[in-house]
Amino acid sequence: MEVKAQPQNNFEKLLSDSEFNRFGLIAVILTVVGCLGGIAVGLGAIENTVALTAVIIPTMATLSLLLAVAPMRYILTATGISLFIDIVLILFYSIA
Repeated sequence: MEVKAQPQNNFEKLLSDSEFNRFGLIAVILTVVGCLGGIAVGLGAIENTVALTAVIIPTMATLSLLLAVAPMRYILTATGISLFIDIVLILFYSIA
């Protein structure tokens, strides 16, 4: 009988569970990343080339990783980066 090593922290547990829940997570990631990217562009990033590039590159990288069926570790990292940039720009253009 083979014993699997238990994940030591929450991030490792998330990564191990994410491969099992891949298809559900893909649906959520597509929706959230696509919508937040669109909102960030619509609120004002369309007028600034640097802000538009900052939204498009991580969003397209995330979507490309999903399409390429990359390991979930890479997809979740790209998703986190994309969401962080989108939320920062949404807050910036909402306040300004």
